[in-house]
Amino acid sequence: MSANDPQSQPQQPTPRGQDSVQTLLLVLVVVLVLVGTGYVCVAHPSLTAPIAAVGGVGAALGAAFGVVLANRR
Repeated sequence: MSANDPQSQPQQPTPRGQDSVQTLLLVLVVVLVLVGTGYVCVAHPSLTAPIAAVGGVGAALGAAFGVVLANRR
């Protein structure tokens, strides 16, 4: 193997602090989306059913995303 072969180089672990920041930002975005969605449902009741349908699909995608993150560690 040559010195430039990417498989011969050891993998650098992700710093723990960076992982915590990514998790914090992900939680912040989720909270902001939920608050915004709640406001739209209260301000425009006719949009509640479509938003609930999208929320159901989003919940399934979120669960899948959570499983991927859990398996990555």
